[in-house]
Amino acid sequence: MFIKANFDLCTGCRLCQLACSERNFHGFNPRLGLLKISPSPDHLCHFPVPCSHCRNPFCMNVCPAGAINRDESTGAVRIDAESCIGCGLCAKYCPLGVIIREPEGKKFIKCDLCGGEPKCVTACPTGALELLNAGAQDE
Repeated sequence: MFIKANFDLCTGCRLCQLACSERNFHGFNPRLGLLKISPSPDHLCHFPVPCSHCRNPFCMNVCPAGAINRDESTGAVRIDAESCIGCGLCAKYCPLGVIIREPEGKKFIKCDLCGGEPKCVTACPTGALELLNAGAQDE
C-alpha cells in the first residue's frame, strides 16, 4: 500500500496533518504531522508530500541499527522505536523529508500507514490523498 497525493485536489487545509499528529502524538499540531504540505511559490496550489514507502528505501539502507523494516502485511516502511538509536541518518537521507525527530528529541518517526488505515486519507475532505495498493503504483 502507499498514499497517492493528488496536488490538484489539495486546498492546503492541513486536516491530514492534524489527523496524523493526533494519532501519533495525541494532540492537534500540524507541524507534527508525518507528511508535508508544500505550497507553490505563488501559494496558488499545495503539494501534499506523504512517505512513498519506497521500493528501495534510502532510510532503511542507511540505518546502522537495522531499525527500519518493511511491514509485510501493509508494505509500510516502519521505524522500530526500540531499535532506533536516534542518529538521524534516516531523516538526512530521506529524499522527501518526511522523517522527523520525536518531540522528546530522542528517536525518529515516520509514516507507518496507520496499520493500513491512514488517518490522513480519512481526514482529507477533497480526496487529495488516496490509499492505493502497490500494484497501482506501476500504472
